[in-house]
Amino acid sequence: MTGATDRPDRPDPLDDDLGWMLGIVFRGYVRAAEHTLTDFPGGPRGYQLLTAAINGPARNQGAIAEELGIDRTVLTYLIDDLERPGFVARRADPADRRNRLVDVTDAGRAAWEQRRSALRQVESHLLGALAPAESATLRALLQRVACSAQSVDPLRDLCEVVTQVRADDPAPAAPGKPAGPRARRRSPG
Repeated sequence: MTGATDRPDRPDPLDDDLGWMLGIVFRGYVRAAEHTLTDFPGGPRGYQLLTAAINGPARNQGAIAEELGIDRTVLTYLIDDLERPGFVARRADPADRRNRLVDVTDAGRAAWEQRRSALRQVESHLLGALAPAESATLRALLQRVACSAQSVDPLRDLCEVVTQVRADDPAPAAPGKPAGPRARRRSPG
């Protein structure tokens, strides 16, 4: 990343802010993906649902909703959208007839492959500032972080990290603010 001296129009702290970096990349990807998937049933979420359902045996709707972080009601509408053109079919789960399994059809596989190819071009363009090896490394690192974040309760765990950082912060409290736990421990008496 170039330094702030190369870009006087942007303040220095943003160059090192993970949220800013993720936001820029995410917004760029979303805009391009939405354009690529504008006529795809369910748009980018429909594509993600199809991606989640395409590999391996059919899974129930609840498992897919949990994996994608999509409300079950929203997932039902997305499945409806994908079922209309014949991309997926629902069937009763033989192990528990109350559950519905989502099967990808041949038409769904063909549509997915076509859009996957188009999205790979979007990704290549977005990661164009990186060498192929760097792009592969970034993907591997993001996959590891995403899998780790998905396997835990991010809000609870991040709150614990923030609480620990605050407890370890030796900075005194701002005027008018109570001192943090560490500052209180240092107080005499």
